[in-house]
Amino acid sequence: MTLAHAVCGETQRALRAASLIGRYDANLPRYTSYPTAAQFMPDVGPGEWEEWLAVVPADEAASLYVHIPFCRTLCWYCACNTRAVNRSATIRSYIDLLIEEARLTQAALGRRQRVARLHLGGGTPNMVATDDLDRLFAGLREAFAFVSEPEIAAELDPSSLTRTWVRAAARNGLSRASLGVQDLSPRVQQAVNRFEPFETVSRAADWLSAADVGSLNLDLMYGLPLQTRDDLLTTLDQVTTLRPARIALFGYAHVPWLKPHQKLINEADLPGPAERFAQSQAAAAYLTDAGYQAVGLDHFALPEDSLAIAARSGRLHRNFQGYTTDDAATLIGLGASSIGRTTTGYAQNHTIERDWRAAVTEGRLPVARGLALTQDDRRRAEVIERLMCDFSVSLAEMERSQGPAPDRFSAALTRLSPLVADGLVVCENDRVSVTDLGRPFVRLICAAFDTSLAPATGRHGRMI
Repeated sequence: MTLAHAVCGETQRALRAASLIGRYDANLPRYTSYPTAAQFMPDVGPGEWEEWLAVVPADEAASLYVHIPFCRTLCWYCACNTRAVNRSATIRSYIDLLIEEARLTQAALGRRQRVARLHLGGGTPNMVATDDLDRLFAGLREAFAFVSEPEIAAELDPSSLTRTWVRAAARNGLSRASLGVQDLSPRVQQAVNRFEPFETVSRAADWLSAADVGSLNLDLMYGLPLQTRDDLLTTLDQVTTLRPARIALFGYAHVPWLKPHQKLINEADLPGPAERFAQSQAAAAYLTDAGYQAVGLDHFALPEDSLAIAARSGRLHRNFQGYTTDDAATLIGLGASSIGRTTTGYAQNHTIERDWRAAVTEGRLPVARGLALTQDDRRRAEVIERLMCDFSVSLAEMERSQGPAPDRFSAALTRLSPLVADGLVVCENDRVSVTDLGRPFVRLICAAFDTSLAPATGRHGRMI
């Protein structure tokens, strides 16, 4: 094939994709769970969560998620449950209650459950003072039985990170750090109220390396206000010099009806669906050329990283933190808005911090809503996870692993018919396979198996 033919073919694929985006781009879940959090209901509360925890197998290694809902300043693009706080006493009292919630959870479990993974999310976990961080880890280790070498990860803001904090976190076992970068263009940073030169990110990476924090992850975004492909590629030029083990490239979700502070973003500055798609594809091409393996929809990892290895071997998973190697059946969420999960169902804590504080202070597990899983939910959850992770799933294998389900997916296959006709997915011999053209549309393909999507459409960001 000549270079001219290759360029022509690439142009035709781009035009084809642009046509499909115009037809199919919609508000859809990210499918970090199924059913999604939009379906959680208040009929699941502290009593149900306590019952579910009581039957978790004693020998099972669970995972912990601890939410820190504080930031130094509020970034306008953020869709997380967080607020700007500058009073150390507010954070200190929150840590006190996190430790108490861990004790309440231990009591519900009836033992110090084994824990193999801990993820500190936010917000900004490095807003926690080092002495409070020490107290938090001591409290968690008193309530839970950590394995000898747990994976401990934290989401960090480079602009407020200090060398002292990194050393304290490393002393407590931090092994993986995710630095929020998003985009390094000063113009884009001004538009989203986040100011962070590359030197700040590089300095944070150096501190983490010096403290023997073994894995560095970077979080980037496309689709931000005033952002162009050149901005994104220039950011990649800089951050890939740090050779992070993983890069997450998320599409900005503009949901001002859910996050009112996003109204501070000028919607006229937001790139349209075609430009968002072009940004994501340009970044993906850059990263694969730089030696990274594409993992799922929006992650990239060095080939030797455990995430890339899991993707190649069919052991990749997806949870509320995105793509992961975590296969634990039980997730224990601590802190305001945290979500826990057992094989029985999902339970989410109060999202309003004041309500969470009141519940823990009164000695109650602070669960506000959730969902008990049906067998059908479990089947569909596995189908959607495999599509999101592997881009392929055998419905016959789902029946073997989850029990017979005659015609259970016939409606989903009917909904997929237009996508089959457009070359986004292939359905043959009970196997659903996403094509290369269809990979950016995988959430749309998953939605065909989602029986509860329509009432919650307004809760989600755009697919592209």
